[in-house]
Amino acid sequence: MSVKIRLSKTGKKHQISFRIAAFDTKRKRDGKFLEILGYYYPHGKTPLLKISQERFNFWLSHGAKPTEAVTKLLNQTQNDKRLKQ
Repeated sequence: MSVKIRLSKTGKKHQISFRIAAFDTKRKRDGKFLEILGYYYPHGKTPLLKISQERFNFWLSHGAKPTEAVTKLLNQTQNDKRLKQ
């Protein structure tokens, strides 16, 4: 089983938020996940990103690969002070 860490849409129209979760690669974007690792709320003056670093590192150590979107989001967080973590 190969695992990816990717974003899953939640919320309602025009107020979309995202879960950051570990998925089997054969599952759909909003399908059954293995574990929720955090969330991202892009709305408002200060976007909010919350990730369980311990669980994120656990999945990375077990061979999970983050998608390009998750990688960009994490890199932006490190460089941008507006995102509260």
